Amino acid sequence: MQKQRAISKQEPHIIEMPSQKMAVVLTTGDPNVVGAQALPALYGAVYTLKFDLKKKGIDFKVGALRGRWPDAHLVPKDQWLGIWGLPIPEDTTSLPQKVPGTEVKIEVWEYGAVAQILHVGPFSTEPSTVQRLHDFIAENGYEIAGVHEEEYLTKPTAKVQKTLIRYPIKKIG
Repeated sequence: MQKQRAISKQEPHIIEMPSQKMAVVLTTGDPNVVGAQALPALYGAVYTLKFDLKKKGIDFKVGALRGRWPDAHLVPKDQWLGIWGLPIPEDTTSLPQKVPGTEVKIEVWEYGAVAQILHVGPFSTEPSTVQRLHDFIAENGYEIAGVHEEEYLTKPTAKVQKTLIRYPIKKIG
């Protein structure tokens, strides 16, 4: 198992990640459509939490958005299950609900050994990067042991998009 390297590496690698408490919104549909309602609810809850904590003298930096796409390889894009998440402090027990009709829940995302790769470019060009990661996992004696996850290091409107693509893995055998 390697130590975590600089994220700028566009080669697949394996790291250990601790579990992470997350603020989460679930959606069904094309992420480009359903994200318009999910993301204001998610960010509204987490930024309200941040400002509430700041009033108590606790500094909390809002991390990068993550998305899990458990069925993206199985169904058309307009039917995708999206699990959108933002990391929150471990001692968080409740979240303010900022958008009526869109629940923001608290979950713990389990990790352990993960294989990941940095994709640079638009989402439409991800399939070849995902395939490189799948090949790397198999070539190193592992198998995918969880859902496809992306961590968005830049905004979708960035001139150059950067996305970490990761999978939980386990040794074969």
